Amino acid sequence: MTTPQTTAPIAVTTVNRGLPAGKMPELRMMPSPSDANVYGDVFGGWIMAQVDIAGSLPATRRANGRVATIAVNSFVFKNPVFVGDLLSFYADIVKVGNTSITVQVEVYAERNRLQADTVKVTEATLTYVATDSDRKPRKVPPIETLIHP
Repeated sequence: MTTPQTTAPIAVTTVNRGLPAGKMPELRMMPSPSDANVYGDVFGGWIMAQVDIAGSLPATRRANGRVATIAVNSFVFKNPVFVGDLLSFYADIVKVGNTSITVQVEVYAERNRLQADTVKVTEATLTYVATDSDRKPRKVPPIETLIHP
């Protein structure tokens, strides 16, 4: 007869080398062959569309409703993106105006699905405007009204 052995649980640690520490991505995507040219490089326009979606998420939360993109203030492609890269989109609000919200988006690619091979591929700053049901600009609500205990 054998007696069951008790062992201490093993801690599993995930290391995200190259990804921003302590932050959660707004969006994670993996481009497919239809998102690339014949050489396997992902189209810049596809990346721009995903950046716009990622930036709109915190803007929508902060506006407590609909937003529309009104400006792409800056957009820099730092490294190419390839089919099969796992892209992580990080978005932070950097400015809140009367009706507008400016968001900084950074995009990182995990190459070959290896977290050890991670590079920053894109950074952008976009401005969104809060809109009402008629798609007219409206005031961004004070932050105090959005915090629920």
